[in-house]
Amino acid sequence: MNLLLHPTYLPDIATYATLVQNKIIWEICDNYQKQTYRNRAFICTDQGKFMLNIPIKHVGGQEGRQKYKDVRLDNDYRWQRQHWRTLQTAYRTSPFFEYYEDDLAPLFMNNYSYLLDFNLYAIDIISNCLQFKINSKQTDVYELNPKTVFDARFLVHAKKTINMRQKSYMQVFNARHGFIENCSVLDLLFNEGTASLDYLMNQNLDFLNA
Repeated sequence: MNLLLHPTYLPDIATYATLVQNKIIWEICDNYQKQTYRNRAFICTDQGKFMLNIPIKHVGGQEGRQKYKDVRLDNDYRWQRQHWRTLQTAYRTSPFFEYYEDDLAPLFMNNYSYLLDFNLYAIDIISNCLQFKINSKQTDVYELNPKTVFDARFLVHAKKTINMRQKSYMQVFNARHGFIENCSVLDLLFNEGTASLDYLMNQNLDFLNA
């Protein structure tokens, strides 16, 4: 099936399961919106579910809204260093963090200018870790109600709750917080390693039709 999806920051498991089980068209022609997974992701820490948020340079005044593809990262704030240190602290005792550490570290050490470009690059890196080749295209124009593809763009909304019926796996702080659903796919990768792709391929996608 062809699905329309937003490229998000370190995508959650619902988005990644949707990605690996379908042919994807990336929505790159939309306007940027706040409070979405475009610039935020959730991981598991010793404090429970924790949000990583990328600061962006907002456009104001007469310019009004900006396209997602035009959104610039605010690199005056050392967010990459903070995010990487948070990931190291949260997952350094996980079974597979060291296995993928060298592949993922460049995301947080090299300079990037645009949020969309960074997200797409991060997704490529993660997919390589999963040993999965993404079958994707990109939109040429924004359509409010697309007719020829399944619209899964709602997965970008951070405030929308979806019913995943997600199978649990052992997380680093499981004994303290119990299983925390639908975190970033990095949580799955660091805990399940080479079994992660099979997990995603077998994830139930009924939430797409809810």
